[in-house]
Order: sequence, then structure tokens, then C-alpha cells
Amino acid sequence: MSAVAKGKRRTAFYAVRVTAGQELNVALLMEMRANSMKLPVGAIVVPPGVKGYVIVEAPGIHVVYSLASELKHVKGTAAGMVSPEELERLISPKPILEEVKEGELVEIVAGPFRGLKAQVLRVNKAKGEVTLNILEAAYPLQVTVPGDYIRPLKRGER
Repeated sequence: MSAVAKGKRRTAFYAVRVTAGQELNVALLMEMRANSMKLPVGAIVVPPGVKGYVIVEAPGIHVVYSLASELKHVKGTAAGMVSPEELERLISPKPILEEVKEGELVEIVAGPFRGLKAQVLRVNKAKGEVTLNILEAAYPLQVTVPGDYIRPLKRGER
């Protein structure tokens, strides 16, 4: 007996292209439309760090077309489906402490030192902390901050 015959619908994930920066607005409009039209939509996902795309879980592409047609900021649907593994990779947070190494330059994005650039002196993965040397201080200043307070600088930002 197939999954559909047992009452379970097979769904897939489809990517919808949207204007960058309007992902959340489009997702909210899609949710309202899905509720009002009673469309069989399982989930609407706005992956963090992915600009210009909203992922929709639906039984078929025709449902996604009905959901996204004539909505403001929708540019179209991407060809094919998004695999569950790819979606999991997009939405699972990457531990910042795994990426940062001693000697690298980072920017502090939270806390009292927000906006300052610093160099990593030590990484304590067990405690989830990083010891930094603030570069923009008039004298040598070492601080220990939680790992989620920093962002690695790209090569051109130094």
C-alpha cells in the first residue's frame, strides 16, 4: 500500500526566489494565503544567512505556484526540489568556535565591546569562550567573551 493510500501525503521542499531582504515579508504573506486558500502547505522556511530564497514544503509544485503567484517581491521558483539534507544544512547553526583559530581577526558583534576589531588569543571550546586582544584600544586590552559574540572578518575587511 502506498503512503498516499494510507492517508499520509508525501511532501517535498521547493525554493521560491524573492527580493533580497524581503524573505520574512514574503513568508508571512505566503502563510496568510495558505491559510485563506486552505492550501496543503507543511512549512514555510526562511533560512538564516540565505538571501533571496524562501523554502516551501508542499505536496507538489502546483501548490507552490498557487501560493506564490502574483505576490509582491516574488521573482519565481527555482528549478527542482531542495533535498531534506540540504535544507538541514541551511538551517542548522554552524558553531563559530569551530571556525575561529588563534591569531585570526574578528569583530565583536555583541556586548560592551560591540563594533571593535580584535585578535583571537585563545579559544576555549569547553566553556564556549574566546579570549581576545582588542586592537582598537590605546593600551593592550584582553577580554574573554562568549563565542557567539564574535564574527570572523573576511580577508578584505581587515
